[in-house]
Amino acid sequence: MKSPFISRLVLAAPVAVALFASSAIAQVKMGVGGPMTGSSAAFGSMLKNGAEQAAEDINAAGGILGQKIQLFIGDDASKPEQGVSAANKFVGDGVKYVIGHFNSGVSIPTSAEVYSENNILQITPASTNPRFTERGLWNVFRTCGRDDQQGAVAAKYIVDKLKDKRIAVLHDKTPYGKGLADETQKAMNAGGVKEVLYEGINPGERDYSAIVTKLKAQRAEVLFWGGLHGEAGVLLRQMREQGLNTVMIGGDGIATAELAAIAGDAVEGTLMTFGPDPTKRPDAAEVLKKFEAKKINPESYTLYSYAAVQVVKLAAEKAGTLDTKKVAEVIHSGMTFQTVLGKLSFDKKGDRTDADYVMYVWKKGADGKMGFVEM
Repeated sequence: MKSPFISRLVLAAPVAVALFASSAIAQVKMGVGGPMTGSSAAFGSMLKNGAEQAAEDINAAGGILGQKIQLFIGDDASKPEQGVSAANKFVGDGVKYVIGHFNSGVSIPTSAEVYSENNILQITPASTNPRFTERGLWNVFRTCGRDDQQGAVAAKYIVDKLKDKRIAVLHDKTPYGKGLADETQKAMNAGGVKEVLYEGINPGERDYSAIVTKLKAQRAEVLFWGGLHGEAGVLLRQMREQGLNTVMIGGDGIATAELAAIAGDAVEGTLMTFGPDPTKRPDAAEVLKKFEAKKINPESYTLYSYAAVQVVKLAAEKAGTLDTKKVAEVIHSGMTFQTVLGKLSFDKKGDRTDADYVMYVWKKGADGKMGFVEM
């Protein structure tokens, strides 16, 4: 995507989202961590845009328990080590709540090594690896689903619709990509479908002709891809260049218009798992008007980020305090939160109590642009 509105931000620099009171008045310091630069900057922009709009709206209505939200942006560039550095900068800035990160490979180390030890509550809008919430940490939540849920939906589609096809499985060796590929493979195998090829590739490369040649040799008709849009776009383009009409199935990591920008017409027919389109929910109608007025496309995880800020507000108000551990107790309690994503509640691990992944297909719209629509 890398839309014009994506700003290049100094690591953890404060971002004004409303007119704040003087520095003498207490504020709710909230960090937004994600890839603001690099190949996944489109997703970092989604997290930033969603949190900024939520903070602006909440501040306009009086803030949280009378305190205005002040946002700090941390650029992790999708790199675990840079994510830990950004997280430590949040600690130094006095941040107590973090919306982020995008990559599971960043959310997992920051949550345990930095946030938990410094009494910081973390809600990720996008990190889907099960391990994030499986470690018994008090401080981790996600407004998205999990890879085992997402993989089960993809595998069911493969078993129900593509059982007689030759299936290959590729991943990008990251906690997200490999995690999603493994969960899909496991559920697919349990349904009686065995892959003809399973491999990991190095992310960030621009020539995947060697793996495409392998796919061609295996006569792969379907490719399940565990990874992000950058590599997916290159794979799609190079498959078509070698005359391979293999159908790609991906996960939420390819849910951005940048996939079509990279792959061009080769993206048509690609399948994808993601949650039901949040922009179609009546709960989001008023917020969407604000994004439209700002000429911001609230695609994919934008509203998941907005909802994460809403959860913090509602839980703090229920707790009657901004103490992060007491707020976490409220979120863990099973309380229902009314958000732009609809009603959300969380279990003792910090996962959503519902699983709502569906299938999408990429196709050309009436405006001639490629996009994904729910099947």
